[in-house]
Amino acid sequence: MKHLNMPLVASALLAATQPHAVLCAPRAEGGAGNLEALLKEVKQELDRIGNDVRKTADTAFQEAKNAGKLSDETKVKADSLLTAQNALQDSVAKLQQRLEDMDARNLDIEQRMSGRRGGGTARQTLGQAISMDAQVKAFNGKGTITLIVQNAITSGSASAGPLIAPQRETEIVGLPRRQVFVRDLLSRSTTNSNLVQYARMKARTNAAGVVAEGALKPESGLEYEAADAPVRTIAHWIPVSRQALEDADQLQGEIDGELRYGLDLTEEAEILSGDGEGQHLSGLITNASAYSGVYEPAGATAIDKLRFALLEASLALYPADGMVLNEIDWALIETAKDSENRYIFANPLQLAGPVLWGRPVVPTTEIDEDKFLVGAFRAAATIYDRMDTEVLISSEDRDNFVKNMLTVRAEKRLALAIKRAAALIYGDFGRVA
Repeated sequence: MKHLNMPLVASALLAATQPHAVLCAPRAEGGAGNLEALLKEVKQELDRIGNDVRKTADTAFQEAKNAGKLSDETKVKADSLLTAQNALQDSVAKLQQRLEDMDARNLDIEQRMSGRRGGGTARQTLGQAISMDAQVKAFNGKGTITLIVQNAITSGSASAGPLIAPQRETEIVGLPRRQVFVRDLLSRSTTNSNLVQYARMKARTNAAGVVAEGALKPESGLEYEAADAPVRTIAHWIPVSRQALEDADQLQGEIDGELRYGLDLTEEAEILSGDGEGQHLSGLITNASAYSGVYEPAGATAIDKLRFALLEASLALYPADGMVLNEIDWALIETAKDSENRYIFANPLQLAGPVLWGRPVVPTTEIDEDKFLVGAFRAAATIYDRMDTEVLISSEDRDNFVKNMLTVRAEKRLALAIKRAAALIYGDFGRVA
């Protein structure tokens, strides 16, 4: 094969026709969109010229191979093509530079506009703000001047405020709950029916005595009566949207706990003071014997009254095993002092449970202030649980289905049988008129 020298190959690459586009420096007319369109058109023309360059090179190579030289026509065509290609490449470079300049100017305008949010002036550096301040220009070196930085970054909504994300705690802060203890004082059982029937002794005649041999023995008598303890239902419900229940992980547990607490609170109120009317339980206070105070000495304190109430329960042959007091009354008893300002029985440094006269004390706001209930609670009454607390969720309630709502219902069923009312003594301290 015959090798070509470099001038011959360079000349071969110059053969081409004149380009279709006008070859000149691009003008900065129109916006960035017009420049981008023009740049696209020039690049397309440059691609076409490039294809012609390759074709002309092939032609020049073939002519040089066959004849050892290029024809005049191929030389002219190559010169024209190379000139057009150079012009187009220059145009592309200039158009790209103009687009970059426009992008830079647009960014600068946006930054300047963002600096005008509050004061209407562009943001300045700290040095610019100080050097351009009128106070600084007029300062003679004596005294002090105060400068306020107008474009400082703050947590305001016009500065860095939107960048500050709040911290979100997952704990749900609920309302306070009162502890319930009265149920724990009573005997407990279960039932599978809606009614508990039992027999209780109404009267006792004791004629027992010494008898001579062969003599007629005395007859004693016992009288019973039937009693009923109907099962009652304590229930409530709350509406909640399906979206809220699904999207808030803790919400279901929170609702469940609140509904259960509501049932327990109402149950304690019914156990203590239900009047037995309608669907109410017949409670302990309703069936208790009134405190007579027949053995109470003059000037008796609250502590004394409780001791004599225990005495009355014992005289009724039901030694008391607990007391129920209002929280306020129990606090007054705990802080009772003698004439020398010493606590009578409480020791603030000890953490002993609430106990008085050897019996546990249940402080609760469910019993009225200035009132007390003492007695043999386990012998006096029995709770029969028919159904433990149940919490159910359903969409089949009214128009819940079409509204995407859910009903959360909680309920429990129980009966309270007051078997020995005489074991309960209810009275007041006489402190509140």
